[in-house]
Amino acid sequence: MKTNPVTCAIIHFGDKILAVQRSKNMKLPLKWEFAGGKIEEGESEIDCIKREIFEELNIQIEVKERLTSVTHQYPNFKIELIPFNAEYVAGKLKLKEHSNYILANKEELINLDWAEADLPILKDYLLKRPL
Repeated sequence: MKTNPVTCAIIHFGDKILAVQRSKNMKLPLKWEFAGGKIEEGESEIDCIKREIFEELNIQIEVKERLTSVTHQYPNFKIELIPFNAEYVAGKLKLKEHSNYILANKEELINLDWAEADLPILKDYLLKRPL
């Protein structure tokens, strides 16, 4: 099965972190995730995450660092999820695909019902930046 490269961003709004909830019409309905999307042909990882965040959330971010990627096999597809640490820069947050969002502290993030591929990224992030 082909592995699809997908970017995501842990976006900091000051001391809070953005998590978004997938809509009931998306794959993995109502699961929480870090926003992002598929890399288009010829696109760099950083260009992809900036484009996806603007398309999905109407905001601009500054990418700070690439984190450790995770490969995850779902029943019908396989992804390599490539996370970035990022800071909110500008724009009014507006959901275009997702059903909900939360600006959460680390303790609140742990309690969300995460998409399986995002869980190891969240855990790795929290390990490196303890509560």
